[in-house]
Amino acid sequence: MLTFTASGLPLQDLVLGASIYFPPLFKAVLLGFLIWLVAHRQLRDWMYAGDIWHPMLMDLSLFALSVCLALVLIVSW
Repeated sequence: MLTFTASGLPLQDLVLGASIYFPPLFKAVLLGFLIWLVAHRQLRDWMYAGDIWHPMLMDLSLFALSVCLALVLIVSW
């Protein structure tokens, strides 16, 4: 009898019930959003003070970096 368990594999999928499926990228976006909220709150005054040419692009790149950091945290955890 061969049983397969994925407990040691990185980026395990989370299934709640029989119908809600959260892929690993979705979890990284949610965690990245929380990281972005903290980072945005800390850097908001500096970004919108005029030192940055385009603050919305800075926000978008900060969000992308936050999602990448979240994915690294999920994989390493």
